[in-house]
Amino acid sequence: MGSKTLAEYSDEYFTNPDGLQQHYRDYNHAGPDAPVVLCMPGLTRNARDFEDIADHLSDRCRVICVEQRGRGLSDWDPEPSRYLPVTYVGDMMALLDHLGVAEVIAIGTSLGGLMTILIQAMHPGMLKAAVINDIGPEIDPKGIARIKSYVGKGTPPQNWDEVLEAVKKANNGVYPNFTDEEWLWFAHKLYDDKDGKPTPMYDPAISQNFENEDSQSAPDLWPVFRALHSIPTVVLRGEISDILSAETLDRMAAEHPDLVPVTVPGLGHVPLMREPESKQAIDALIARFL
Repeated sequence: MGSKTLAEYSDEYFTNPDGLQQHYRDYNHAGPDAPVVLCMPGLTRNARDFEDIADHLSDRCRVICVEQRGRGLSDWDPEPSRYLPVTYVGDMMALLDHLGVAEVIAIGTSLGGLMTILIQAMHPGMLKAAVINDIGPEIDPKGIARIKSYVGKGTPPQNWDEVLEAVKKANNGVYPNFTDEEWLWFAHKLYDDKDGKPTPMYDPAISQNFENEDSQSAPDLWPVFRALHSIPTVVLRGEISDILSAETLDRMAAEHPDLVPVTVPGLGHVPLMREPESKQAIDALIARFL
C-alpha cells in the first residue's frame, strides 16, 4: 500500500474570521482553468483523509484539502463554543475569498457533508456540484451514540500499540475487512508522530458542542437539503453505515432530480474514497465540468 508515490501538494494557510490560522493542502498541478475541488473532512478528521482521492483527481482538478479549526495543523480555538458547523461554513467562505475562487465542487465527508449542504443553502452559487460522503439530512442515532462514545474521551494512547488498539476498538465494525497494514495506515491518518509518541490531530474540546448541541449531532436538514436539488450530487454510503441509513439515501435520491446514490460494499461510516465504486462515481461527476 505504501509503495505508490502520491501527488505533491503545498502546505498553505489562511486566516479565518476569528483571526485563527487554518491549514490546507493545495494540489495545484492541473492548470489555471481546471475546476477547483474543495475537500472537507469529518468531525475529528483532517486533510490526510483525502490523500487517495486528491491524488486521483489532481491531474484534472486543483484540489484543496482544508483542515477545520481545531484539527490537523490548524489553530485550536480558544473559545470551544465556536466549534459549530455554521462557524466552519464562515471559515470556508474566508478560504474561498483567500484563494480568489468563486465556485467549487465540494467533497464533504460526514461533518464536511453537512457543511456542504449548509453552504449550498446559505451561499447559493458557490457550489457547482457536490459529493456527500456518508451523511444525510437525517442521521441515525446509533451512529451518533457510537461517535459520542469516543470523541474527546479517555486517556490519549501513549504509544503506537495503544493507538492501534484504540483505533481498532472504535472502528472494528466500520472496516471489518481491514488488514493489519491497513489499520496502521488508518491510524497514521488520525495521529501524528512527535518524537515517536503519538498525538491526536484534533482538539478534544470539539466534543463539547457535539455532546450538548443536537443541532450539531442530529440536525433535521430535509428543508435545507432542498437547496442541493439545483446542483449535480453524488452520495456515497457505506453498506453497513450507522450514520446514513439505506432509507435516508433512497429518499435523498427520490427527492433530488440529479443525484447518484452509491453504496460501497463491506464497510460502514465512512467510505475512504479509494474504492472503485467511489472513484467511478466521482470521476463521472467531475467529467461534467472538464
